[in-house]
Amino acid sequence: MRNILIATGALILAAGLLWPWLVKLHPGRLPGDIVINRPHLKVYIPITTMIIISVLISILLRIFRK
Repeated sequence: MRNILIATGALILAAGLLWPWLVKLHPGRLPGDIVINRPHLKVYIPITTMIIISVLISILLRIFRK
């Protein structure tokens, strides 16, 4: 459990330090993400982004469990 918390903290720290460069990659505008623009309403549903993040988290958890 301690190793998972340390790894999670390290990943959050790395993401925070790399944030200026990660934003330039536009990670939230993938094909499959739904954007609804109406005059008084803007809805963004990042379906593809959520699937990719879920797969990455599953892979990381599987690696750290071994």
